[in-house]
Parts: sequence; C-alpha cells; structure tokens
Amino acid sequence: MAFDLVLTGGRVVDPSQNLDQVCDVAFAGGKVAQIGQDLATGATQSRDVSGKVVTPGLIDLHTHVYWGGTSLGIDAEAFARSSAVTTAVDTGSAGPGNFAGFRKHVIDPCRSRILAYLHVSFAGIYGFSPRIMMGESHDFRLMAPQEAIPVIEANRDVIVGIKVRIGRHASGPQGIAPLDVALDLAEETGLHVMCHIDEPPPSYEAVVARLRRGDVLTHCYRPFPNAPVRGDGTVKDQVLAARDRGVIFDVGHGMGSFSWKTARAMLAAGFPPDVISSDVHAFCIDGPAYDQVTTLSKFLALGMPLDEVIAASTSRPAAVLSRPDLGTLQPGAAGDASVLTLAEGSFAFADVKGETVTGSQRLTSGGVVIGGAWWDPA
Repeated sequence: MAFDLVLTGGRVVDPSQNLDQVCDVAFAGGKVAQIGQDLATGATQSRDVSGKVVTPGLIDLHTHVYWGGTSLGIDAEAFARSSAVTTAVDTGSAGPGNFAGFRKHVIDPCRSRILAYLHVSFAGIYGFSPRIMMGESHDFRLMAPQEAIPVIEANRDVIVGIKVRIGRHASGPQGIAPLDVALDLAEETGLHVMCHIDEPPPSYEAVVARLRRGDVLTHCYRPFPNAPVRGDGTVKDQVLAARDRGVIFDVGHGMGSFSWKTARAMLAAGFPPDVISSDVHAFCIDGPAYDQVTTLSKFLALGMPLDEVIAASTSRPAAVLSRPDLGTLQPGAAGDASVLTLAEGSFAFADVKGETVTGSQRLTSGGVVIGGAWWDPA
C-alpha cells in the first residue's frame, strides 16, 4: 500500500490500544493507515521523529477560539501548531444568536478541527475581559433554549453539547436556574451539558447534584471557595456520588480554575480528572494556563503517568464527544497525530493562585498531523 505520510522512529503512545512502543505510523487518504515497523519505503513523504512521543491527535475539550467574534477568542490554527492540538472544542463562546458567524468565519475556514458546545445564552460569552466582567447568565432574558434548537439541528456535525456558566460571577442573582434551562435543552436535543462553576453561590455540591451521566463539570480542580474537597482534603460526598453516576470531571485550567492544593488533594484521594483541558483564551494564553501541553505537563509534575495524561487528552475526551474516529491511531481513524517533545530537567509551573511547583518533565509541541498532512510547530 502506498502511504502519503509516514512518521518513523517515534515512541508511539496510544492509550486506546494500550500501545507504548517505538514504531512507525502511516497515513493515507486523510486517515491512519497502519502502525508497524519499516513502513516508509515507497511513501510520498516520511518524517523521522526519533526521540519524540507520537500520540493520537490531542483533543482540548475546553477552549475559546471564536477569534474576532468574542474578546476571549484565540487563533485555533496557531494554537494547533503551538500546543499540538488537532481538535479544539470551543465551549460556549457563541450562542444561538451568533453561532452562524462563528461557523462561517472561524470553524469552516480553519484547517484544524473545531467542535463546539453551544451556549444556552443568546450571545454566548460576550462580556468577558480584564476590566469588564458581565456574566451572560445574570439576565434570564438572555436564556435562549427555543432559539438554540434550530441552530443545533442545522449544525449537528460540529455542535457536540450545551454550555452553561454558573456561579457568583457567571450567573449572579439567577443562581443555579440557568443550569436547569441548559439541562432541559439538553434533554430536548439529546445532547449533554458542560457546566462551568466559579465562586458560590451556588455551591459545588448543588451543581454536581444536578448533572447527569455524560454531562461535564469543568473547572473540577478549582481552588477554595467552591473546591471539590473539604478543608481536611477529603472529597465531598456529592462529588463522589456524581462520579459514580457517570458525570465527567474536566480540568478546564483557564485563568482562575486550577489549584495545586486542590489537585494534590484530589489525586491523593484517588480522584484523577477524567479529562485534562486548558480552557485557553486570550486572557490566560500568556499564563497561567498557556496551552494544552503546559497543562498536561502540570499533571506529569503531580505524578500522573504519561499514558494516563495522554489518555485524558485523547481517548477519554473522544469518548465524551462520542467520536470514536478521534483520540486513537487505529487504522481507519481520522488522520490526526501529535508529535511531542518530552524534555527532562527542572521546570517551574504556576497555578492560578501563584503557587509554583517544579516538575522534572515538560511536554512541548514537535508538530502535528491533521488529515494525514504534516504541520510544523510554531
């Protein structure tokens, strides 16, 4: 078989296949074609990635990439190169009132893949900046479940769920009520909800108690107040019950939602995240989140094994999205791969509270394959 591209000599880590070995990965017709030895003969293009880690294309389940349409938006293609992310999932930047522009001007032209959680608020996240912070769930007049339905039906190829933001900053006087609107919309459309949580009210416990199997609680390792752990480091009962029920716990680092103290307590209690995501946006891309590979590196610093960290950005988010063609290097899957450099040394990583932890390993982007074609890193 003639291959379009072969990555040769890399350490292939694919948790979906329990694979961790040095081998070649071949692509043809925009798909993964084969994994094996000595595949480069006769290939149109081959790239020697010896010394690098090759994984399924990284999925960042929480990003904001409506560049130019919201104050939060970053450039998805630049992010794909700099962070080795082949699928960026935008989480609520757009609502039913402005999703058409997001699709036409950003999603469709972008050469990397963008999927989206549609915000239940009419205009999505429209009032978010360092000086202006207007929670889109503060005003119940902006809740737009009826307007959302035709938008979802017309865009089911890219809309993967419903986003809602809850907390003192995001929903303010409306409390938890916008979550009920989002859940009702999700039931009507057969989708799942991703729920943001910030400072109380409402409490972390009240929010997770409403979530269903397959719904995503993002910012799951946020700091006090509204952390998932008590002061003594034990995990709250409602959080344990939600995991047992099948609620998905996503990191969503961002500019205010990842704490070393919370992370250490959760991991010590045997509660790792289901998904690791960056929540990258214009106000955290220069720190403290930076990008997906930096966020993943923080979990290496916490002692998570490499294969578990990679699974939390490949096979697990693919399962959350019900996209078996993503997050795997099985033949026939989407022709996406991430090439990562795993450096050894001493690396300082900061959380959102300013605490710095020194790790001995750091992941950086060494390039990506999207649709079977090689992209150099930034």
